[in-house]
Amino acid sequence: MVAIAFLLPAALLLGVWVVYPIVYSIFRSLFDATGSGFVGLGNYITIFTDGGMLTTIRNNLIWVIVAPIVITVLGLIFAVLTERIRWATAFKLIVFMPMAVSLMAAGVIFRLVYDEDPDKGVANAVLTTINDTFSSSQGYPEARPREGDQSPVADQGGAVVTKQPAQTGQPVLVPIVGVKPAVMPGNAQTAKTPQGGNELSGTVWFDFTPGGGGQSGAVDAGEKGLPGMTVEAVGNDGQVAATATTAEDGSFRFEGLAAGSYVVRLPQSNFEAAYNGLTWLGPTLITPAIIGAFVWVWAGFAMVLIAAGLAAIPRDALEAARIDGATEWQVFRKITVPLLSPVLLVVFVTMIINTLKVFDLVFIIAPSSVQPNANVVALEMWRVSFGGGNNQGLGSALAIFLLILVLPFMIMNIRRFRRENA
Repeated sequence: MVAIAFLLPAALLLGVWVVYPIVYSIFRSLFDATGSGFVGLGNYITIFTDGGMLTTIRNNLIWVIVAPIVITVLGLIFAVLTERIRWATAFKLIVFMPMAVSLMAAGVIFRLVYDEDPDKGVANAVLTTINDTFSSSQGYPEARPREGDQSPVADQGGAVVTKQPAQTGQPVLVPIVGVKPAVMPGNAQTAKTPQGGNELSGTVWFDFTPGGGGQSGAVDAGEKGLPGMTVEAVGNDGQVAATATTAEDGSFRFEGLAAGSYVVRLPQSNFEAAYNGLTWLGPTLITPAIIGAFVWVWAGFAMVLIAAGLAAIPRDALEAARIDGATEWQVFRKITVPLLSPVLLVVFVTMIINTLKVFDLVFIIAPSSVQPNANVVALEMWRVSFGGGNNQGLGSALAIFLLILVLPFMIMNIRRFRRENA
């Protein structure tokens, strides 16, 4: 009786907060949206026949396959690294710090990180910086040569080429129009024509005089050069003999080019929009982008658990393997990982349960226009029940479906705990 008296409060709370909601959800899932019409398994059939629901299930499958594996592997790598670096405590603090941030706050952070504008979004700022490091070409979309027979250059399949072959020692003029003020670089200087010499040189400039006037095809006062353009010298055999990049005043010079005549060409890449990164929040990348945010939050948790397991590994086994001639990779693969397998399994199963329940990140990060492409079961359950769908019959069916998905992994964890305590 004493035991029953102590267990009764917990049993009542368990019944009120767990058993009753599950039983009522099962009962409610058998009725329609209004709760008055019995539909049997109709709501469950809808889950596996509706196109939007199938996309939701597919997204959950991607989450379950990708996120737990990535988090467990990263946690293992971080845990092993922290044993080999002097600033291990600071590293652990930095990696574990996202755990102190709520998933909603993490969603707000990554909504900004994935902003398509490189001036706002960190992800595209990094990508554009890397691209600009290896590509010197400046994009001038919609820029073009001036039409008419008087222009010394012409359009050729998107590229701009000189109509007449250029000779070394004679400056080449490449007038361009149609440059929008928004794409004109801030470092553009007044165009200048290089002095003649033994090298092939010239100027690429915006052939437009502010305020009107000026002569077409001539470098007039106040006209700006077009910096960052790639210029090619094409020989008589059609091959590119040399490449140069225009300076801030639009001038270019081919150094070390053999004497002769060449066609000067501005390749099509000069007239394409500048690389601004990826559309992270678009339909294609939205699910991987949200998984990336989830990994950022939970990698620290995995690292701490695996590091604790790593500290419990007998060092004698590791040292014995090294004395026997095993490499560090062999020690890691054949000794460390097998001994860590119980901890790795705990982390992996826990992450599977968390991915099946993910809601906050998808709701916050995914814009409303692409939310159907990023939808998951937990979010769809809320959306059809309370987020405007007002169909608690289908929402209850989704809740039971989610419970069925989570239940095997919960049972697996309970059995493992019992084996360890036996």
